[in-house]
Amino acid sequence: MTIHGAGRTAFRALWRNPLRSSLAMLGIVIAVAAVVATVAIGQGAKAKMAAQMAALGTNLLIVHPGAMNLHGAVTGAGAVQTLVLSDAQAIARELTDDVLAVAPVDRSGGQVVYGHQNWATQLQGTTNAFLTVRDWPIAEGRPFTREEEKSAAKVCLIGNTVKTQLFGGEDPVGSVIRVKSMPCEVIGLLAVKGQGGWGQDQDDVVLMPWTTLMRRIVGTESDAVGMLWISAKSSDLVADAQNEIDALLRQRHHLAAGAPDDFDIRNLAEMQSAMKDQMSTLALLLGTVALISLIVGAIGIANVMLVSVTERTREIGIRMAIGATGGDVLVQFLVEAMALAAVGGAFGCGLGAGATRVIGQVAHWHVVLSPFVMVATLVVAGMAGIVAGFYPALRASRLDPIEALRYE
Repeated sequence: MTIHGAGRTAFRALWRNPLRSSLAMLGIVIAVAAVVATVAIGQGAKAKMAAQMAALGTNLLIVHPGAMNLHGAVTGAGAVQTLVLSDAQAIARELTDDVLAVAPVDRSGGQVVYGHQNWATQLQGTTNAFLTVRDWPIAEGRPFTREEEKSAAKVCLIGNTVKTQLFGGEDPVGSVIRVKSMPCEVIGLLAVKGQGGWGQDQDDVVLMPWTTLMRRIVGTESDAVGMLWISAKSSDLVADAQNEIDALLRQRHHLAAGAPDDFDIRNLAEMQSAMKDQMSTLALLLGTVALISLIVGAIGIANVMLVSVTERTREIGIRMAIGATGGDVLVQFLVEAMALAAVGGAFGCGLGAGATRVIGQVAHWHVVLSPFVMVATLVVAGMAGIVAGFYPALRASRLDPIEALRYE
């Protein structure tokens, strides 16, 4: 019997028993749908995380004040402001081989008002270098000038969320808003950044010169800095930049050999790598669970095929009596099992793709359907059908024709 003939016979046999065939395919349908959906959700989560991390900036190092020993009393990290504005200036001046840009950053919260509209947002004091570090272009307007940074000018850049809340569809550039009690000219609108890696709205922000925030809003003359955002020139130079920053700050802070750092350098590339590893582990876990369901579906096909061999014993005997060989019977039942798996797999792919889109729309979750995964899952489903159907097919091919014809 040819493969074409075996296939035609197999599909006729399946068509004659639609309920049994449907039940046999059900496990494969659910399993394939689960594989497609879980992989799409996992890949979507990885893609979303990568986009959020990229939105933070590239090749980032963040320096925070660290723990400090004051006359035997050890303070917690950040309890004492050990970083100063001149630290940022020294890094920018002396580490030009590895460091692209350095930005001091301090934050405060506050109400901003324009006309009859008001909005509580995050105020950040920094320099123009922050836009380079964060890879954050200006959609409209201009950045701060050096004179504005030195003189604590009453100017600011606003994020898209603040623009929407205060101005709606109106162009904000050139308007004057009130930040707490200080009038402040909007000189630029930041490009849309979207959600950050920790779920925060990065566009809900007002940027102003560091001196403006500290001198006019916070009301301090201190040069202490909350943190330093630093961008290395390339990903290959991040580790070198980190080591050089560590050495320079230890020297500037007059730390003795063996003394602990009074600052903390966080490498976002390492954090991103760790998060990617976690997402890969989660995706692998979801995929493994889905593959287990494929095995369960294959067992269902094996059970149905065993029942089919028993029910069709006389048919097998008649086929063998009129000239069919054991190989012909083996091929016929293998093709039936593979057809069940293939058809079930095709339905499963469609169900999985549909379920993925529904989950994405209802849960507002980013999903990524992979044609490669769908094709691979179909192939695996077909192989599962062959494996599941092999023993029932082998058993059918070894039936004695005379005993088979006598079977009731």
